[in-house]
Amino acid sequence: MSKPIALTLGDPRGIGPELAPVAARSFLDAHPDASILALGHEEASSCGLPFHAVDRFDGSEASAGRVSARAVEEAVRMAVAGEVAAVVTGPVSKPALRAAGWDVPGQTEMLQHLTAASVVGMLMAAERTRLGGALRVLLATTHLPLRAVPERLTGRLLETQTRLLIEALREGWGISDPQVALCALNPHASDGGLFGDEEAGILAPTVARLRDHQLSVHGPIPADTVFRRAIEGEFDAVVAPYHDVGMAAFKTVSFGSGVNVTLGLPFVRTSPDHGTAFDIAGRGVADPSSTVEALSMAHRLAHVTGQS
Repeated sequence: MSKPIALTLGDPRGIGPELAPVAARSFLDAHPDASILALGHEEASSCGLPFHAVDRFDGSEASAGRVSARAVEEAVRMAVAGEVAAVVTGPVSKPALRAAGWDVPGQTEMLQHLTAASVVGMLMAAERTRLGGALRVLLATTHLPLRAVPERLTGRLLETQTRLLIEALREGWGISDPQVALCALNPHASDGGLFGDEEAGILAPTVARLRDHQLSVHGPIPADTVFRRAIEGEFDAVVAPYHDVGMAAFKTVSFGSGVNVTLGLPFVRTSPDHGTAFDIAGRGVADPSSTVEALSMAHRLAHVTGQS
């Protein structure tokens, strides 16, 4: 039996705790060699999985954030110590994390802090979509106000993130020569400077530098065509300049089959592509598909990278 996958239940008020046992049963049926260790608040210990309690939940937002954060902290400790093969994180509430004292935009940044990783990347990966083909999208900038994106989107950032993506595609996906597209920031890739100059001043020079190092990077390509071209197989992945241009395309074609993969950590971490869904929590209607996919991808990547 391989080392277990650590599965944090996320915010106790959301759909994470109810999806965990359902998704785990489906995953374990398909992977009888695998095992799961759930981490969450004491009251969730009856979920039917091997369980590690991290705290009690008193019903408050601060308590929800504290339980969520402590589960992630403990999962990270176990992963770094080699006690678990990978970490799959359930959805959390960012306001709850803040109420608990964690001033971070999300779990990706939290994991970077906990591991002291110098560079991390947020890769949204769906090996099947509603249109058939795979779609993998790296978000070059993540949880930022839109007005802050142009200032943050530097050539150095794009080059670092693209290299991180290419390394992951080679090691985790077994693609020897990944074909990567850089999605433009402005409409029509600025149309020769009519709608901005970031393409000419930042994106195109970045592509040229990467190609000088024999990396197969293409673009900048307008957002209204690049994702379709990737799904049709022309590109193995797309680097999106900001969160919503990538996520809108990604979730439109892959909701339920998409997985969030954090690149740059010393262990495999995945997460379902949905949030806490407080509005449907406890009603028994939440779809476990993305959690199943997150477990499956964590299991596969841990095996490929030798961490299982």
